[in-house]
Amino acid sequence: MNEVNNSNALHRSAPLAKQRGAIHYREGGALMNEVNNSNALHRSAPLAKQRGAIHYREGGALMRHRCFGRSISRKLAAAVMAVSLLAGQMLPVMAAEDTGNAASVKSNGASATEKEVTLRVCSWEEYIDEGGWDEDEALELDNGTTIFGENSMVEDFENWYYENYGVKVNVQYSCFGTNEDLYNMLTLGDVYDLVCPSEYMIMKLMSENKLEPLSDGFFDENNDKNYYINGVSPYIRDTFETHEINGETWSKYAAGFMFGITGILYNPEKMTADEAGTWTVLNNPKFAKQITIKDNVRDSYFAAVGALQRDKLMDTEFRAQDDYSEQLKDIMNDVSPETIAKSQDLLQDIKDNVYSFETDSGKADMITGKVVANYQWSGDAVYAMDQAEEDGVKLDFAVPEECTNLYFDGWVMLKNGIDGDADRKQAAEAFINFVSRPDNAVRNMYYIGYTSVIAGGDDDTVYSYLDYTYGAEDDEEDVVDYPLGYFFTGDNSDPDYVLRAPAEQVNRQLGAQYPSQDAIERSAVMEYFDEDATKDINQMWINIRCYNIKDVPTWAWFIVAAVIGALAGVIVYHKRSKKFYLGK
Repeated sequence: MNEVNNSNALHRSAPLAKQRGAIHYREGGALMNEVNNSNALHRSAPLAKQRGAIHYREGGALMRHRCFGRSISRKLAAAVMAVSLLAGQMLPVMAAEDTGNAASVKSNGASATEKEVTLRVCSWEEYIDEGGWDEDEALELDNGTTIFGENSMVEDFENWYYENYGVKVNVQYSCFGTNEDLYNMLTLGDVYDLVCPSEYMIMKLMSENKLEPLSDGFFDENNDKNYYINGVSPYIRDTFETHEINGETWSKYAAGFMFGITGILYNPEKMTADEAGTWTVLNNPKFAKQITIKDNVRDSYFAAVGALQRDKLMDTEFRAQDDYSEQLKDIMNDVSPETIAKSQDLLQDIKDNVYSFETDSGKADMITGKVVANYQWSGDAVYAMDQAEEDGVKLDFAVPEECTNLYFDGWVMLKNGIDGDADRKQAAEAFINFVSRPDNAVRNMYYIGYTSVIAGGDDDTVYSYLDYTYGAEDDEEDVVDYPLGYFFTGDNSDPDYVLRAPAEQVNRQLGAQYPSQDAIERSAVMEYFDEDATKDINQMWINIRCYNIKDVPTWAWFIVAAVIGALAGVIVYHKRSKKFYLGK
């Protein structure tokens, strides 16, 4: 084992909207070679579900830019794109508008000499709407917006960019399976302009000075084409603006795409909400061999620290402090030798208590009833709850009362890809803005299932989709008010963003996909570990996963001691014999 994480594939599956929305299944695993890989997101074939009708999109065949990791032929992809671009020449050209720091371009029509920009994008497999929706998948929202993916999001962007800027953009869309795949691709010389890694990989790339900063124009709120800055959730925006790497904020380089949290998926007939709502459930002997935990060091370490620091994290005075969030982040990212040693001891005990460490099997084990609880990412939890319902089983999701891990994927531009090209940078920023347009954010949520960081600003399309997916029917009786103002406007008391939802949804799909403000306030991002911390935690994980010294029985120690004693005796005897012989 080179690195401990080689054996620990991490996968977060997409959240699934209940009945009225979309169900998307993401399965997979990948080998990882660094401790920080454990926040990797892995996706595969999606499912779509609307009001009970399930539609399977066969292996992404509907997407013109279909990706299978690095196996996709870039030449083939480019050829296919070229065909669509020829057809696109018939599109009328509208006056260009500025979306970044590059000048707008105007054109009266297509010509053989007109400007063309190639944009190299690399993201997760099947992490963008591939189009080809069936007619009955069209979403008719209450605000009058119809969501329908006829073409792939990439093709729609190329057409939109040409219409608005008079410039052809040829998107070369590639995919990766894990964050480490992406990093290795970059290390081996692959060049991309825009990529979409997870939070810790963004931090790593920032620390290595590999990212191109977003332009000042990207943050111009007066530009109506800047959909990201005008529509990103105030909560997500604040998170990006208040977290730093080497004195620089995430927001200088990164724009969010999708996010989620971690918690405990459980069977309410076998376990109470109070029992499930704490990290200590993983070591609860009442549920010995009935719980599964993630087979990756970062998620497991986070849970261990949360359990170890339970008394501190639950202290009301601690939570009332003005810098509570900052202290919480520091506690959950503590990689001191003492904390690592304590976490190792606890995780070895947890290893003995749980049914297994798992990457993908936890969902199926919950659905079949093999286990009663599963440490899970919010996206996979929603999928499991939906699928369990199909089999007549009810599952719930609990956010540990101590704290939860906030994770996200985000768009960043690579310095060696942009390479000072203003036109390419403008196209890259325009791509971020296009996928951040509220209707496109909904398209992507519907297709891949994750929760978009986009709230919509003055456009209520995202909230209308949320109401479409989780809002209570007029004749439902057991309903609650579920405030989400913190996400949409920054004010959780905003009456315009209080969802009337079935009461059970608070601890089920709704609460997993759009956590309450209380859950969000006790969330922390697990940050990128430096080289020394990575080495120490890797060693901790090797000790846990490969060998538990506590498992050695007493009688075995006696045998070891006897063998050592015998060997020592033999050595002493031979030394004395040699000395006697030489003396003689």
